Amino acid sequence: MKKLWDERYSNEAFAFGENPNEFLKETLPQFKPEKALFAAEGEGRNAVFAAGLGWEVSAFDLSEYGKMKAEILATKNQVSIDFTVGDIQTLKYDANSFDALVMIYAHFPASIKSSCHHQLITYLKPGGLVIFEAFSKNHIQYNSINPKVGGPKDMDQLYSIEEIKKDFKYFEIIELIETETDLSEGLYHIGKGSVIRFVGRKQ
Repeated sequence: MKKLWDERYSNEAFAFGENPNEFLKETLPQFKPEKALFAAEGEGRNAVFAAGLGWEVSAFDLSEYGKMKAEILATKNQVSIDFTVGDIQTLKYDANSFDALVMIYAHFPASIKSSCHHQLITYLKPGGLVIFEAFSKNHIQYNSINPKVGGPKDMDQLYSIEEIKKDFKYFEIIELIETETDLSEGLYHIGKGSVIRFVGRKQ
């Protein structure tokens, strides 16, 4: 997995563009800027956007190249982010230390997906937010028609509403939908796709 992302992020172009995800762009400004953790953050486009809104931002990803690109983007936008390279299972953040957890296309391997969610939840304060968008299980059909839209080809890495309800069962649901969306994010998210969107508050 690390090799895949290193190869993708080592190119000069930003794989998913420099602009934030549209759902995050619409959602994050509704909340007071505090302290946020961005999971599987890639090249930093969403973390940099949040920092520009005044959030104190930490982020992590498997790829050293992702970190390098994120730091370039942060400098370009005159903001600061704390970006760590490593596997989620070896990273250590303090429990109850973040006001928001942002997961944009954080597709973890199927065997550890739920355990990763549970670990990330421990870093979130009671009353903290999760903002989530990722491909749904129905996205397989969209990818088969148009591979340029991207996304995992392993059904178990994709999401369902039921999975989100189970993994985040102690959250107040502010929004939880499956919807079709038109993606125009860099080189690898181009076209119609099916996504799960979730905004929740930790109880």
